[in-house]
Amino acid sequence: MKQVDAVVLAGARNTGRLRKMDSSFYEASIEIAGRPMVYYVLDALAAVPEIGRIVVTAPSGAFGGDWQGKVTWVPAVESMIGNIRQGIRALQSGNKVLVVTSDIPLLNPSAVSDFIQRCQEREADIYYPIICRDVNDQEFPGVKRTYVRLREGVFTGGNMALLSPVIVENCYTMIEQAIAMRKKPLQLSRMLGFKFIVKFIFNQLSLREIEARVEDILSFRGVGVVSPYPQVGIDVDKPSDLELVRQVLEGADYPGSGLVPGNDMHYH
Repeated sequence: MKQVDAVVLAGARNTGRLRKMDSSFYEASIEIAGRPMVYYVLDALAAVPEIGRIVVTAPSGAFGGDWQGKVTWVPAVESMIGNIRQGIRALQSGNKVLVVTSDIPLLNPSAVSDFIQRCQEREADIYYPIICRDVNDQEFPGVKRTYVRLREGVFTGGNMALLSPVIVENCYTMIEQAIAMRKKPLQLSRMLGFKFIVKFIFNQLSLREIEARVEDILSFRGVGVVSPYPQVGIDVDKPSDLELVRQVLEGADYPGSGLVPGNDMHYH
């Protein structure tokens, strides 16, 4: 298949609960096994055959390296949606772009390749990975995530998306609102209307209904892509998450490790 380019978001400041465990000024520079967290994400992306160029939005001078010539660093701005726009504009590409956060250091090449390949099965403007709770619990027992119960099952969201650059410009404000509510399922359902709130509360909302409603509201097509790789959804946003990824990447034993596909990455 044709290669896609990627944007990695690495501009968030470390001002929340993680600050107590690591004093790094930026979340992307939090140290794991002696390396900034974002470097593990770049290791994974650079090893994916389907990915061409990688643009990282990050504080000027905070990081370095080009990962075999694939990586370019551009200055970060304040908001997540602003950084998505910044990275896409730096790429100057009309093709779909993979947007990835810098706080998923357990990401591996197989998870990324699998997601990109699954996106080829349906035509859409935005593809978003979702992971079944059972899969997540099997690989990372006890890890707390935000879950949504749909008719098809119980899912948590991933931390990347494949999208058409044009929708970032056309639906900037709406996407910004969705990002702000990404871990508040009930608020997100309110964006879809009263009927969807009721269905959500009674666990009757289906993935296809959400996709159809998003298309009605925003005039672009978004689809959920079920991924068998829970590493896509393990983002570091609280101390217990950081403890987990440090255990895994520093080689400590962790119950459940290796039970699902995707442990093909050689961390270093």
